[in-house]
Amino acid sequence: MVSQITRGIKISVLTSFEGTYFKNYKIHFAFSYVITIENHSKDSVQLISRHWEIFDSLNTIEIVDGEGVIGKKPVLKPGEFHTYSSGCLLSSPYGAMKGYFNMINFTSTKNFKVIVPTFRLCAPFALN
Repeated sequence: MVSQITRGIKISVLTSFEGTYFKNYKIHFAFSYVITIENHSKDSVQLISRHWEIFDSLNTIEIVDGEGVIGKKPVLKPGEFHTYSSGCLLSSPYGAMKGYFNMINFTSTKNFKVIVPTFRLCAPFALN
């Protein structure tokens, strides 16, 4: 598990290899990840959007931007947390993801970025 705190918001990520799939006559490696967002600040915040950079060991990078996470824009009061699961497909058994969440602080009404630390995506058979 990897974790990072930005402006009182803690992001923790746990990953898992889910198996291989054939899609469009090509093998893909499926990974899932669970993200927990914890509000350790004194203000209520809301997640507005996300930005992902998905790296594949075959040197491909996919950029994904979108509103919310899995269709939700959670509001977190001080001390609250939100956990969600998602996943991605890679063309190789090894890669990584990193990004950030755009959030709004309800007290100051200012937007800010919360960093999602780089997390590895690795099929167990790819490890030495």
